[in-house]
Amino acid sequence: MGDMPSDLNRRSARLFDCAVQRADELRIGVQRRNDGGLTLDFGVAAEGGLEAGRALAEVCLAGLARVALLPAAADMPGDIAVAVATDEPVAACLRSQYAGWQIAGEKYFAMGSGPMRAAAGREEIIAHLGGREAADRVVGTLESRKLPPEAVVAELAEKCGVPPAKVSLAVAPTASFAGTIQIVARSVETALHKLHEVGFDVNRIVSGYGVAPVPPIGRDDLASIGWTNDAILYGGTVTLWVRGDDDSIAEIGPRVPSCSSSAYGETFARLFEQAGRDFYKLDPHLFSPAVVTFNNIETGRVLRFGKHDQPLLRTSFGMAGE
Repeated sequence: MGDMPSDLNRRSARLFDCAVQRADELRIGVQRRNDGGLTLDFGVAAEGGLEAGRALAEVCLAGLARVALLPAAADMPGDIAVAVATDEPVAACLRSQYAGWQIAGEKYFAMGSGPMRAAAGREEIIAHLGGREAADRVVGTLESRKLPPEAVVAELAEKCGVPPAKVSLAVAPTASFAGTIQIVARSVETALHKLHEVGFDVNRIVSGYGVAPVPPIGRDDLASIGWTNDAILYGGTVTLWVRGDDDSIAEIGPRVPSCSSSAYGETFARLFEQAGRDFYKLDPHLFSPAVVTFNNIETGRVLRFGKHDQPLLRTSFGMAGE
């Protein structure tokens, strides 16, 4: 395998700047902060849209994946799906896209993702996959109902080792066009993170493709958290192209899809309520696509694990009578 890209923030910054130029077309807001930096509103006060969601997902993936809106499979609820394709799955999904940074300030909370995580190097997974990235400008995505106050931006800047003016942030709540699309675009990321958690060497994965149905889009963040998670847990399909031996894949494969969790079979909204709305009380093995297929490019063997649950998705999405 070649070296992992070490310019994630620079790649993401190009897409971020393109979104600034397309702000009217994307229906997003541009906030020029007092510290000299930019915050883009992808759905807090701005409406955003489908293209805003696709663009936001690619910013979050550091430009190392292509995100597309496609017709949903005939047996899935809804009409469209979000597809992600990448030839740099570890860099795009784990060093950049994974929402591994809890950001908290006075009366402010967000889940942080994007390549700023690689610059900060605060997470175990970043150290495990190659350490911090040197960057003179960082780009991050915040899942939040509010734009961050400048004190929060200053703290992010300090942890990333850049001036506040060099922190570029894109913000969208879960319950928005862009927020929903960028979360459903995490099908490959959830598969890779699950593999990392169960001890698989993710550097064996050379390419990834994932698709998941788009749930309803509304203004209720709690409902949207349930819908977007269910879209991947019960409707997500991921194919990974890997190297190495088949036996290790056959052994670990059954532990990868969401059905390997004892919590499988309930809507995420119900599970979330039972956990007191605390993500960390949920079974971490639940967070994975419904179906994961491994294509070993050295042996040609294909191994497929998991199952979809279309009836549960229809119930979750409010389409049970269809």
